[in-house]
Amino acid sequence: MAPCRHRPACYLHCMTTRVAATYEGEVLKLRQPLPLPLHSEVLVTVETDVPADPDRRDWMTASETALLNTWDNPADDVFNQLREA
Repeated sequence: MAPCRHRPACYLHCMTTRVAATYEGEVLKLRQPLPLPLHSEVLVTVETDVPADPDRRDWMTASETALLNTWDNPADDVFNQLREA
């Protein structure tokens, strides 16, 4: 599918809708109908709670832990010290 032909003013012509669906083989079954003409082309982004790759889940968990340890570092609290000054 080609990028939106209306860019950079896509927000005037394009619609973003979030709808839940169930994956059944090669088909996504939407839980509600979409207000689109028949045979409309759409771009689908899939968000899931089920990790597709267990290794990716482990890396993401490790990355999140490292980020939180760095972010919650009281020795590096320069921004809050500047706000209080």
